[in-house]
Amino acid sequence: MIKEEFISEAIKPATDMLDTNRMAGGEPGIPLEFTWRGKNIRVLDVKQCWKETGPCRHGSGERYVRKHWFEVVTESDGIMKIYFERQPKGRRKSGRWRLFTVSRE
Repeated sequence: MIKEEFISEAIKPATDMLDTNRMAGGEPGIPLEFTWRGKNIRVLDVKQCWKETGPCRHGSGERYVRKHWFEVVTESDGIMKIYFERQPKGRRKSGRWRLFTVSRE
């Protein structure tokens, strides 16, 4: 049975290990390797991706992308859901990448 564990912690992408194919379309480069809790995690495959949108914060009727989500298969830690936050809250400019959940058998 697969168990999904809620994490919600920052991850640090390896800047030299990004899949940049989506960047031309305005999406972030997906980290192919990142550090979480001091451990290097290698991404083997992206199972799915989606966007989370929200209304304009200045009153117009437009909607904007707030987060880019990715469900990834990792080499050693099962399936992880990670996301990139386009406009982090407060002054936090680092830590835009976060690990949301980990699913293991």
